[in-house]
Amino acid sequence: MTYEDDLQVRFKGQRTKQAITLAMQGQWREAITINQEIIESFPRDVESYNRLGRAYLELGLYSQARQAYNQSAELDPCNTIAKKNLHRLSLLTDEPVIVKANYQKVEPRIFIEEMGKASVVDLHNLAPVETQAKIVAGDKVYLKADGHILNIETDHGEYLGQVDPRHGQRLVKLMDGGNRYTVAITSITPGKITVIIREVYQDPSQAGKPSFPPRSLKNPKPYVSEKMFKGDADYTEMNDESFEDSDDTSETQE
Repeated sequence: MTYEDDLQVRFKGQRTKQAITLAMQGQWREAITINQEIIESFPRDVESYNRLGRAYLELGLYSQARQAYNQSAELDPCNTIAKKNLHRLSLLTDEPVIVKANYQKVEPRIFIEEMGKASVVDLHNLAPVETQAKIVAGDKVYLKADGHILNIETDHGEYLGQVDPRHGQRLVKLMDGGNRYTVAITSITPGKITVIIREVYQDPSQAGKPSFPPRSLKNPKPYVSEKMFKGDADYTEMNDESFEDSDDTSETQE
């Protein structure tokens, strides 16, 4: 390997790490710039096109996302990430999407199930598939109480589904008492959305009241990792089958 080749390899490694970090922080516009820089020097880098497509998808720039994923699929016809996201994009229109200027960093610890403090739940009464197609595993979503019903919404205020009454009614009472929670998508498949809800603040008045009654859980269970944001060609987006048939056997609340 020549000195120039070594510099190119270092450049790619540094930019790739930077692109992944920006994605994990939700800084999608900055991530686009970095991935484009990598592609300028490595025009056949499938992973960079995957990351570029994800960034455009997050910003609601669906036409650009299709172009990126199409290029990725052309370079690697066996690329499952590109195929799945192109299928998702086929369900979306090119209508402008309002994206918030300030993004919140995705904290990896939110994806660790913790007895009493956090739990994975399936949503009910799901939104239309066109709305579901706009989200991916790892996205932050939000709780919205409607009387005794607890809904899940996107950061754009779009309804995604309802938390089952057994958990929802309890959480609504705890939220009314001052508790605060953070929520993220752990998986999305046809007709099924799973989220993890984590207690991030317990009001003193709620002391001794677990957000989720204890159940059998020997060890904390991680649901995603930073691989979700890497766009690796050999990574099949764990817990994100993108509206294709799957044999999902992950443990969820009954």
